Amino acid sequence: MNTSVERLVRPNRYEGLNLISLPVWVFDLDHKRVLWANEAAVALWNSPSLHELCWRDMGADMSASVRRRLAQYQSDFVAHDATFNEQWTLYPAGQPLPMNVSLRGHLLEDGRMAMLCEARPSAVAEPESLRSVEALLHTAVMISLYDPHGCTLYRNPAARSSVHRLDERLDERFVDPAAYPQLMRLLADSGMATQTLAVRTAQGERWHEISVRRCKDAVTGGDAMLVSEADVSILKRTEARAQFLALHDALTGLPNRSQVMQRFDEAVGRIGDLGEQAALLFIDLDHFKNVNDTLGHAAGDALLVEVARRLRTAVRNSDLVARLGGDEFLLLLVGPDILHEVERVRARLMNALAEPMSLLGQSVHITPSVGVALYPQDGQNVDTLLRNADLAMYSAKERGRNDLAFYDAGMSEALNNRTSLEADLRLAFEREEFEVHYQSIVDVASGRTVGAEALVRWRHPERGMIPPDVFIPVCEGNGSIRNLGRIVFNAAARQQVAWAAAGHVLKVAVNLSPRQLRDPELLADLKAALQSSGADPRWLQLELTESMFLGRDPAVLALLNDIQTLGLGLSLDDFGTGYSNLAYLQQFPIQTLKIDRSFVQCLDVNRPVAELIVAMCRLMKLGVVAEGVETTEQLAWVRAQGIAQSQGFLHSRPLPAAAFTALVVVDCVAR
Repeated sequence: MNTSVERLVRPNRYEGLNLISLPVWVFDLDHKRVLWANEAAVALWNSPSLHELCWRDMGADMSASVRRRLAQYQSDFVAHDATFNEQWTLYPAGQPLPMNVSLRGHLLEDGRMAMLCEARPSAVAEPESLRSVEALLHTAVMISLYDPHGCTLYRNPAARSSVHRLDERLDERFVDPAAYPQLMRLLADSGMATQTLAVRTAQGERWHEISVRRCKDAVTGGDAMLVSEADVSILKRTEARAQFLALHDALTGLPNRSQVMQRFDEAVGRIGDLGEQAALLFIDLDHFKNVNDTLGHAAGDALLVEVARRLRTAVRNSDLVARLGGDEFLLLLVGPDILHEVERVRARLMNALAEPMSLLGQSVHITPSVGVALYPQDGQNVDTLLRNADLAMYSAKERGRNDLAFYDAGMSEALNNRTSLEADLRLAFEREEFEVHYQSIVDVASGRTVGAEALVRWRHPERGMIPPDVFIPVCEGNGSIRNLGRIVFNAAARQQVAWAAAGHVLKVAVNLSPRQLRDPELLADLKAALQSSGADPRWLQLELTESMFLGRDPAVLALLNDIQTLGLGLSLDDFGTGYSNLAYLQQFPIQTLKIDRSFVQCLDVNRPVAELIVAMCRLMKLGVVAEGVETTEQLAWVRAQGIAQSQGFLHSRPLPAAAFTALVVVDCVAR
């Protein structure tokens, strides 16, 4: 015991307390030592003498919860002259001793606040009761008891540390004044209520999940309210960020297609009464692919960010600038003279993008091709206007690019091409022109191929290999996607069996389209494929996209649960590209989340968004696959985030089954 503490020990000052038969001692809250104890307390603490007891360092093995509770006592002694009667378990010589302890403030000669303690044997010795008292002391959950008027009857230490004042009422907790009466109405209706609310705490405003139920006060027998609170501020911030991502493009921060839908409906509701018009401007950057091919995707992303910034400066604050994806942007303009507004923006837009951009030390020029569709004459809804603006944009490209074209009814060539493509598709099914290629999914730690994604390709007899983004939307539109999906899943199941027989146990992922998810025969098709192939469903996985989870359709949830019952895994593909919503992810039985390539390949300044997604996956205990890994730097970032698996051109391009098998064999031999 140090000299300053020794000076405070004045045995004579407390001699009268020796006459008390109950254990009494004075505890120095700052130094965590006994300053004085009567003979009964010395015996209680199993000490040979008062001197030895005063030398003990009571804080040596004191838990953080007890330290916080002692600090609360000291604060309440000073501020409220409070007294406490509580059940404590003391540990003299390391042995548990339950006691009822009366605690009050005791002012020392140097002005510090100590604590006078008086102990009585506890009448409760049942293990469950003793442990429940300890649990209330140490838990981070805030437990409080209030009378029917919201006045405090009891708080556990966690609850006490959360409030500003000892006598703080329940209705003072809530940031929103309407929250308390609403909570009381729910309590009156059902006897219990649970809500997530913003509350005032000693640490500032937080979000708590608050559960209230009616009960009886064990002391008076009167009505009471038991309130438990859990701090969910981190989850609330994560949800808020997810909601932001649901309406914004992660790379540029611009509104995305989902927000365009909302804003368009709002604009139509306003302009109908004002006699105004609206215009959608579909913007596509000319030769953007050349930037990615020559300077890399990082430079391409930097260009898109700069284009987004310049577009925002070219329009009014009331105009909407959005990114649809890739190098496609959208402007929504509203005004009484919409043609004048379009011409005004056209001039500012062309000037803004005419200035060269510096990328990786090189000066890059970019030009836009713009298509315009007017509301209401070119379409009554946003989907029609987008399609027509897209047609007009292609007309601008055909006229030499760096131009603006208005939609007119004669722009039917694109539709004719689609009709021709649909005819060729029908023949493709008859001639079995579709092939399934496989792209490897790699274990990041070992570099070993552990799975594959099945990707369909169409080898046209005259036009060669047609990209899937050309024919799959057509299959979605004409309903042939079910037939195509059945072909791919059957091939993938048979291939998984063949690989397993050759000693290569790989999990094979197959994409599921929105149209397939609505097909009442989907479950039967999956069962038939598993039965005919003999595949182990545990090694097959269906990949869905976020757009499938819009809304809370119980039929979708039931179907996914049925798919899971078959033994098939479910993963979420291209996460973060437009609809990211934490609530939906929690609702559906997803085991794996594939982070979209735009996050893996994004600029360093946008990496925090990707890291947030990884943290959210970890919080929800989801498996994570990083898509679009094309460079060793990107793989290093994936590894640093603790992401287990990756996929991308760095490992392998999509390959026919035979070539993929050869790749796996080489991989096995190399290891």
